[in-house]
Amino acid sequence: MYFTVQTATHHRLPLYKTVLCVTCALLLIVNGFSLFHNLQALRGAQVLLSQTARVADRLQYLNVLVLDAESSMRSYFLSGRDSYLGPTRTALADSETEFKELEKLLADNPSQLKNLTQLHTLVRRRLSIMSQAIDVYRDGGLAEIVKIAQLSDDRASMDEIRLLVVIMEQEQNETLNARSSMFYQEYQKAVWLGVSINALAILVLIMFYQLVRRSFAHRAAVEHALQSANENLESTVEQRTEQLSVLSRHLISISEEEKVRLSRELHDELGANLTSISMDIGAVTKQLRDTHPELAEQLKRARATLVETVEMKRRIVENLRPSLLDNLGLCAAIESYCEEFSRLSQVRCDCSVAAEIEHAARTSGGDLAIALFRIVQESLTNIRKYAKASRVTVTLARNGDGLMLRIIDDGIGISSDNIVKPMSHGLLGMRERALLLGGSMNIRRGRNDMGTCIEVAIPLRAATSGAAAPIPALPPAISDVISSVLHPPADDQTPSSPPYSTHPHNPPSLSDQAQ
Repeated sequence: MYFTVQTATHHRLPLYKTVLCVTCALLLIVNGFSLFHNLQALRGAQVLLSQTARVADRLQYLNVLVLDAESSMRSYFLSGRDSYLGPTRTALADSETEFKELEKLLADNPSQLKNLTQLHTLVRRRLSIMSQAIDVYRDGGLAEIVKIAQLSDDRASMDEIRLLVVIMEQEQNETLNARSSMFYQEYQKAVWLGVSINALAILVLIMFYQLVRRSFAHRAAVEHALQSANENLESTVEQRTEQLSVLSRHLISISEEEKVRLSRELHDELGANLTSISMDIGAVTKQLRDTHPELAEQLKRARATLVETVEMKRRIVENLRPSLLDNLGLCAAIESYCEEFSRLSQVRCDCSVAAEIEHAARTSGGDLAIALFRIVQESLTNIRKYAKASRVTVTLARNGDGLMLRIIDDGIGISSDNIVKPMSHGLLGMRERALLLGGSMNIRRGRNDMGTCIEVAIPLRAATSGAAAPIPALPPAISDVISSVLHPPADDQTPSSPPYSTHPHNPPSLSDQAQ
């Protein structure tokens, strides 16, 4: 299985997708500009329509001013009251105002300006005649007005004004119709252009949606394939992890069996041979003491070396398999080891082992006792080397249906990374020993968040029902390798490993070999 540490390549969007995105964006931009332009055109046409309507309204209002002025003058002639002259007096000023507004509105129409000038002249002349008629009425009375009316042609003047107003209104109506038609054409143009651009944009969006949908479908297929590959990989990793765990437990079990076998051979055969050599050396020393004292002295020194060899053999045997564990039991072995640890490391070690533990350890076979002893041994070794503690507490007691082993120190404590994922071979070996008995091991901070607390829980049901939890069969290749290493043929020579420790009662450490 291979893993890469190279950074993933940056995948760019395909060219056709980029072109579609840019085309859709350009269409939307063109549509926006087109809508803005059409709105401006429609607004201009609307202004022209409003201007035309205002011209027509002001022409009508101008005609009404002249008619009101004439009606008020006639009412004044009949009644003689000045109150009727209000519209006549204001007609000139109002008409001038209207003409100025009309000049502004018709500034872009020369023909209408020409008609407006002519209308302005007619209206001014008509209002002037009205003013003269009022003056004549005040001087000569109604008879003079009748005479003037008989001689002058007022009706023709008013008809001329009305005709000119009608002509201008007709022209304004024609202009209004033309501008209305232009407004409608601009409106249709804007609608059709907007609909066309929107339809094209929708078509491009549909194409883009199809591409995106196809891409998502492809991505979903790739993700599904990747998920399946990850599941297969996780299953393979779990399977290989379980195989390695089984192999580790199997190696631990075989290692303990080999240690027991070696300790027995060293104790029985090597011990008997060394004892026989010591007896022979003692006998020869007695015979040569009188005749050859110098040879007797050499034999004495050789016997002292032999005694040291016997002591070394005893230490090796004790390291391979503690004799207290087989002779006095688990409780005495743990207490003795704690005392030896306290003497060598100058660290106070309080040991508390419940009395009923011994019966449970004896009924469960030797695997439970040696596993718990090795866990205590490895823990105290780690504390002596790394914890810098001043006090250690070892407690082994019954806990419900099982045993609970706690080892607590007040040292610097184990790091959080090692608590979450311990990589030390010693800690892994302790955990595998607990799993071998069907139990579990937990590592956490000690009291008041100081030091380290190791808790090992061993269920007695699993322990008492058999010597150890059943170990699945190993693959044939692994079994052959282990068998060839541990039991070589007769003609092969396997180099012997150095003793685990040459100091008295110096506890071995699995983590030392790892480091």
